Amino acid sequence: MITTESKAYEGLYQGEKAVWLSYGRYEAAVLPEIGGNLIAFRDKEKGYRFLHEPAEEEMESFKEKPIIHGIPVLFPPNRYEDGKFPWNGACYQLPVNEPSTGNHLHGFLHNIPWTVEQYAADEYASRITLVQQVREGHPVYRYLPHEFTIKLSYVLSDLGLQQHIVVRNDGTDTMPCLLAFHTSINAPFAPGSTAADYKFTMTTGKRWELNDRMLPTGQFQPLKPEEELMKSTGISPFFEPMDNHYTSEPQNGRNRMELTDTRLQVTLVYDVGTAFKHWMIWNNNATEGFFCPEPQINLVNAPSVSLPAEQIGLLSLAPGEIWEETGRLYFIERKN
Repeated sequence: MITTESKAYEGLYQGEKAVWLSYGRYEAAVLPEIGGNLIAFRDKEKGYRFLHEPAEEEMESFKEKPIIHGIPVLFPPNRYEDGKFPWNGACYQLPVNEPSTGNHLHGFLHNIPWTVEQYAADEYASRITLVQQVREGHPVYRYLPHEFTIKLSYVLSDLGLQQHIVVRNDGTDTMPCLLAFHTSINAPFAPGSTAADYKFTMTTGKRWELNDRMLPTGQFQPLKPEEELMKSTGISPFFEPMDNHYTSEPQNGRNRMELTDTRLQVTLVYDVGTAFKHWMIWNNNATEGFFCPEPQINLVNAPSVSLPAEQIGLLSLAPGEIWEETGRLYFIERKN
């Protein structure tokens, strides 16, 4: 019986320790020591590279600021005014690490080592699970003094790349659960194509108004005609500079971004799951090459926004409770 080649093994990625997953035509690489970042997802047969990977000469700057490559984990995500994080009558002080706005940006999990719980391969898939167990003494506990566990799993199979994230409250008091992925997608992802060959759609809803510190005012902005096209027939991911924040509005039961190579009639689907109630989208000042459709549980600066918690995704976990979501990256070849 012929079986699909499936492997999971330790190796190197641009000189850094990596765990590689391989299944049939697909391969992926995870960097446990750099934020548990899934840095590569590729189709070896077609030469597709779906994620924005750092070039060899970019590795030092990537390690210093591992945000715009691969799939960084943001916890808590995006910006918090003056680094303040009010929660259940207390106020946590996060470091102000974005001097231009005076805010805290992007949390604490994208640039620290993760523990590899297991990796394995069989005839059905190759897989890896990484874990953060936050207790007193953990670098995250200093700023978010709660005991909790985060598990991040990737499974590579003939269905593409599955991602599963779990947050469990291991402590004795209610904790915030605010998370996003700063997913960085190549456009173009196919050899021989250009950015002009690409258009994308996204299940965005309303656009949040942001002030000059990139914090939400609590109001919505009217959508431009091009933003309406994002929700329907599609538009270039570089139609204008974007650093925008939207509600999510699932279509046909799914919450996703689709990026189509119109030359090849190939569509990359990034289905993130409906638990993510918000999207960020950032395109590096409309610089062709990659853009970041970022699924986000919560509104930017949510703990300081006076709107209903359910509306802004200000999620809490009671002791012992679990939050989880599953997403997938895969592609569809359209028939002409």
